[in-house]
Amino acid sequence: MSQEQQRRATEEVIITRDAATVQTAENEISGQTQRGQHGVTDFVGGQVVNQYGQGSAVPTMTPSSIYQTDADAGKDSVSSITIGEALEAAALTAGQKPVEWSDAAAIQAAEVRATGRTAIVPGGVAAAAQSAATLNARTPRADDKATLADVLGDATSKLPTDKPASRRDAEGVAGAEMRNDPNLNTHPAGIAASVAAAARLNQNI
Repeated sequence: MSQEQQRRATEEVIITRDAATVQTAENEISGQTQRGQHGVTDFVGGQVVNQYGQGSAVPTMTPSSIYQTDADAGKDSVSSITIGEALEAAALTAGQKPVEWSDAAAIQAAEVRATGRTAIVPGGVAAAAQSAATLNARTPRADDKATLADVLGDATSKLPTDKPASRRDAEGVAGAEMRNDPNLNTHPAGIAASVAAAARLNQNI
């Protein structure tokens, strides 16, 4: 898969994840789960990963920012993609990738920007990523290494606060990932790519 195809796949995942989040918000406001009328499907590289709706309950995804106002853009956050949601999208687009120091650094930068805290949140997503990277450095077998899916699958629930991803957030996360990569690169479907895709989509909302 080319880098352009990976970029589009990442945006597809984020768009469909955001649609599921919006549906959940509507359900919570109305006090009931909508069934049977609409479906939400997750795609990665053109393949169906998860499908929701069509008579089944939409999974609950309720990051704290879903009812907050995006002060910078003056828009309702329900229409914006948060940093936490972008991290969860990376768990789909690059979920089988073993966690490396570059990933841990990018996740920490994302957490700092989402929460506004400079210190790592105990039990948070950055702490989990650093533990995974440390463990993986000592683990010779690839099959035994912790992956991005292990760390990021419930990223929004591990963030005490969250915010819509912006271009500056994307640049900060990309810089952290590059500085901690031996080749000074970012993974084409990894953390930085996912936050960048979310920021691009938020600019178009």
